[in-house]
Amino acid sequence: MSGKHLIDSPTKADGAELWRIARDSKKLDLNTPYAYLLWCRDFADTSVVAKVDGRPVGFVMVYRRPAAPDAALVWQVAVDASQRGQGLAGKMLDQLFTSLVQQGVRYLETTVTPDNEASIRTFASFAKRWHAPLERTRLFESADFPVDDEPHEPEDLYRIGPLSQS
Repeated sequence: MSGKHLIDSPTKADGAELWRIARDSKKLDLNTPYAYLLWCRDFADTSVVAKVDGRPVGFVMVYRRPAAPDAALVWQVAVDASQRGQGLAGKMLDQLFTSLVQQGVRYLETTVTPDNEASIRTFASFAKRWHAPLERTRLFESADFPVDDEPHEPEDLYRIGPLSQS
């Protein structure tokens, strides 16, 4: 699949495809399809979806932290396998945070497992493009997650900012 990426706010009609992209990533914690539908309805103003020929091929889900409204937490970033290697995650983040900074956001926050090299590169690159410091601290230990068949990796908090328009 090729073509120009249109990056816009998601609608609830996009929810099922966002779930599929997350599932197929094999890297993200997969939420229920219901969660993606709700996210597209309730957090459309702080999220984006990239489409080619009207079909979702990537997304960034973000929410503003109620206790820290100058921080926006990136919940998930995913790009369909057909679109990887084109810098789409960075384009979506840049477009979304350009808008969020105009609305008072000064910090991008996200959590990343220590073994997720692609996400680490994506957020380090974002910090570099935005000329903003990146701080990394441990937010959740493996023991903080419910016991399951496979233990969950720890999650490091990445905090990038302060952000400003260049």
